Amino acid sequence: MNVREIYELFVDLGMKNDPRGWDKVQEILERTKKDYEKLSDKEKERFDLEKLRNPYADTRILNGDPNKEVKRVLVGIDIDTSEILLAKELGRNGKEIDLVISHHPAGYAYANFYEVMHLQEDLLAKIGVPINYAEGVLYPRISEVERKVMPANHNKSVDAARLLEVPFMCCHTPADNCVATYLQKLFDVKTPYNLQEVIELLEDIPEYREASKRNNPPKILVGNPKNRAGKIFVDMTGGTEGPVEVISKLAEVGVGTIVGMHMSEEHRKEAEKHHINVVIAGHMASDSLGMNILLDNLELRGIEILNCSGFIRVSRVGE
Repeated sequence: MNVREIYELFVDLGMKNDPRGWDKVQEILERTKKDYEKLSDKEKERFDLEKLRNPYADTRILNGDPNKEVKRVLVGIDIDTSEILLAKELGRNGKEIDLVISHHPAGYAYANFYEVMHLQEDLLAKIGVPINYAEGVLYPRISEVERKVMPANHNKSVDAARLLEVPFMCCHTPADNCVATYLQKLFDVKTPYNLQEVIELLEDIPEYREASKRNNPPKILVGNPKNRAGKIFVDMTGGTEGPVEVISKLAEVGVGTIVGMHMSEEHRKEAEKHHINVVIAGHMASDSLGMNILLDNLELRGIEILNCSGFIRVSRVGE
């Protein structure tokens, strides 16, 4: 496989695992194409054409020849200049790295990653929150995240990759879609009775078991082990944490337990106020699970995978 084929495979798998559903994602792409056609020539020059075939602004090829053949990849949750240097050093030690893959976005994929937060609107609508409410509370939150991202040094690691001639890409929401769908299906099928059973199901998954060994196990943030789980909502995709106002609406539509990667103190207090249980599965372990679902497809094609920067590699090939 070459770099572009890997990128396109990840985007395709992200769409197939998108909790909104394949048809909804295709509808969004069609609307993007129609909006593009209405732009002026000057606006089209500035338009990111990848948006016409990739609905995830936080997933892009950031550096290198897209046609480069890939035999070995270095994968990390976060890739900075140090990991780019690590890739070069591995090459000098006989392990040539053909592509570095970051889970979290970098470069121009980080500069506007807040765009993927619109996914949360449709996800909330799918579980019963009125779309007008979802859009109303997401708009100021998306604007807040945009303002926080604006002054960041987006291209720091991309510049390092450019100077050292290291092919580099990032894959965020497609991986988050994979872990969100994987866990939601698990809980829907297993229907855990209480929070203790939710924790046990998570700890049966190798990534969370390994994280527990690293003193970062799944934890109950709100509630106690004997609390009945009720309706479980896996909140693990859509860019970053949504607006705190959503918590009350989740209670109204019958959500009993939120299972997430992480949660701010403000959101935790709101969940406690509305008697919604919260289980934090863990950030690195959840990101690793999502990436592993994607990366198994590379291993099946004979590509070697090296892990770094907090990424827990677990292969399910052959299971």
